[in-house]
Amino acid sequence: MSSRIPPALRGKGAKAVLVALPIGLTGSLVALPFTAQAAPSSDAVISEVYGGGGNSGASLTHDFIELGNAGSAPLDLGGWSVQYLSGSPGSGTKWQVTPLTGALPAGGSYLVAEAKGAGGDTALPTPDATGTIAMSATSGTVALVHSTTALTCLTAADCAADGTIKDLVGFGTAVVREGSPATGAGNTTSVTRGATLTDTDDNAADFTGATPGPRNSAGDGGSTTPTPTPTPTDTTPGALRIHDIQGTTRISPQNGKTVTNVPGVVTAVRSTGSKGYWIEDTAPDADPATSEGIFVFTGSATPQVKVGDSVLVSGKVSEYYPGGQSSGAQSVTELTGPQAIVLSSGNELPKATVIDASTLPDAYVPQAGGGSIEGLELQPGTYALDWLEAHEGMRVQVTDTRVVGASNDYNETWITTKPQQNPTPRGGTVVTGYTDPNSGRLLVTPLTGDKIKADVGDTLTGTTTGPVDYSNYGGYTLDATSLGQVKSGGLTPEVASKGKSNEVSVATYNVENLAPGDAQSKFDRLAEGVVKNLAAPDVVSLEEIQDNNGATDDGTVAADKTVAKFVDAIKAAGGPAYDWRSIDPVNDQDGGQPGGNIRIVFLFNPERVSFVDRPGGDSTTAVEAVRDGDKGVRLSASPGRIAPTSDAWKSSRKPLVGEFVFRHDNKRFFVIGNHFNSKGGDQPVHGALQPPTLGSEVQRTKQAEEVNGFVASLLAKDAKAKVVVLGDMNDYQYSTPLATLTSGGVLTDLINTLPVNERYSYVYEGNSQTLDHILVSPGIKKPDYDVVHINAEFSDQTSDHDPQVVRFK
Repeated sequence: MSSRIPPALRGKGAKAVLVALPIGLTGSLVALPFTAQAAPSSDAVISEVYGGGGNSGASLTHDFIELGNAGSAPLDLGGWSVQYLSGSPGSGTKWQVTPLTGALPAGGSYLVAEAKGAGGDTALPTPDATGTIAMSATSGTVALVHSTTALTCLTAADCAADGTIKDLVGFGTAVVREGSPATGAGNTTSVTRGATLTDTDDNAADFTGATPGPRNSAGDGGSTTPTPTPTPTDTTPGALRIHDIQGTTRISPQNGKTVTNVPGVVTAVRSTGSKGYWIEDTAPDADPATSEGIFVFTGSATPQVKVGDSVLVSGKVSEYYPGGQSSGAQSVTELTGPQAIVLSSGNELPKATVIDASTLPDAYVPQAGGGSIEGLELQPGTYALDWLEAHEGMRVQVTDTRVVGASNDYNETWITTKPQQNPTPRGGTVVTGYTDPNSGRLLVTPLTGDKIKADVGDTLTGTTTGPVDYSNYGGYTLDATSLGQVKSGGLTPEVASKGKSNEVSVATYNVENLAPGDAQSKFDRLAEGVVKNLAAPDVVSLEEIQDNNGATDDGTVAADKTVAKFVDAIKAAGGPAYDWRSIDPVNDQDGGQPGGNIRIVFLFNPERVSFVDRPGGDSTTAVEAVRDGDKGVRLSASPGRIAPTSDAWKSSRKPLVGEFVFRHDNKRFFVIGNHFNSKGGDQPVHGALQPPTLGSEVQRTKQAEEVNGFVASLLAKDAKAKVVVLGDMNDYQYSTPLATLTSGGVLTDLINTLPVNERYSYVYEGNSQTLDHILVSPGIKKPDYDVVHINAEFSDQTSDHDPQVVRFK
């Protein structure tokens, strides 16, 4: 499952927050690069907590939580939450959640209203978010969380290890806290961090008891939002133009300064989500490195200007980092806290710059040896990302462009401006290595309200026009004010050839968090994929099978109801009566969606293959290769898990190993199903740090070492053993983990046997790429292999992964 915040739509609701990833994305919910503050926060913190609203003696009617921002840039809170836990939690105590929207202003506050009490006579200032949590006045814990999923930690140590927690405050006698709990809370007093927002990760040192002083993002209740000075009182353009503010690097030379009466024409307005508007100068300079456009951020306020207005805007120059600066994303230069004077309306807009195959350079981004490119002089004639940065906020247009990433639930569609750049036979753009991330890709996000429903290979005909924006998901975007029409490319799902009667067929399929509560239609479509598109393989290794109550986190780990519902759907679709084997994980130890307990499951057709059951395999016992006399090698337990207690599998799925016999020739073969850890936390390929650090591959490399070592142990006892290693490896065929997995010649990655432009099973950020793999041991001769494209290229996909199948004698 891919969960993420929509690009540039700060405040727009999202299922969860996903950090932008370099080219690839996991099939499951990813971790975020935040600590629960092992290091004090330099920007967003909890600034005040009050649980006495409406209590005896209280004047305020509601409880509240106030956030503060000590940073110099506003912070997108879409997909974030504040959460509350009682001061003395028991084993069954649950965190209560209030989702957040909008933005936390630079140097400003954000107010969350919670439950109303019976007393009090003073209302809160207009809150930025509203919840219903009835907090204790004297003891409890509040967390600022980079997710809307309820936390599960119940101790200070466990919460400190939770990567989604941005800041945490325990007060009174709270068990969960940073350092010692804050003191001084009561019916008439809050605990407050103070105006300096000091964060030492010791709640007792950082907070004091005080009279409640709630403040919202508009500054009501006590203003901390900077006001442009001087307030514009005349219609004389200021000394600075937009190109002076944008400058020749990614960071404005005016960053943090107040500017007055900046002239421009309004070219686009965003009146939902993260509100604001774009202005562009009609008198550009001659420097191709300086943009003539800029976004004016109005926060929660609806813009009071319209397209075609000639305006003078005063405000503070800010560098906004979508997803936070720690995500590795680049920044967007903005004017914040704006005041505008409208000089005239109905003006002609600046001519849009055409982007076509010759516009963007083939080279993608400059390199900085792992450092930041923010201070480098822009070279728009050399690098595609420099060209886009040099046009940040400006009107651009594309015409008759091919779709390379299907429309998603956020109404976003990837196109290519370079149709001849690494094309796939089905209309996509394949990525061939880290150094060639396809510079022609561009994300289209309509501002018009129009819905796009396009598949890979379709064409966005006509002209699409709008300003250049940037998001932590995908990088630079075209926020369309006029949108072309979708022309179908006629793409249809593939159907695999049925294997011969003397061939065994083995497949892998990531079914994207399949749970009993999912719609029957999802089960039916997945079943059709197995029966029709995969031609009912003899063995199917499934990834992301959730437990019997899905994401409900109540200790349930069994998945028999999930599998039974899927098997029944396969039978109803005309498929075989599959039997199955799996091993239930230890609760909440295998990563993925919290409470879901995803695991690998083997389905097998008992009319074609038999499963060799050997007792002893469980969630914590390691399977071993055992010499089996003149029969070669067998498993110590079947099904079994590879080194399940190894640190390589911490918070990640453990490989499932099974021993099978093909009834046709009574020959033994082994299947190892995998779902390696996600790519969450890797720096984005379009980010400020170049080349990006791929921090998540360290664990996948360790996982690959474990699997490679286990396969080697099988082959050491029987060099002719037939071993199939398959699954969602969450990495590319040219990556270090895959090189580790195949080292020593124990395995061959079959994706490399396909033509280069067909090596993909997943589409992310407009790049067709490989995350799923089938690998075979040398004992398997002349395997017949196929990636079956039925999901990743389609806007109505049932899973975000395409399945694969191999057939062999």
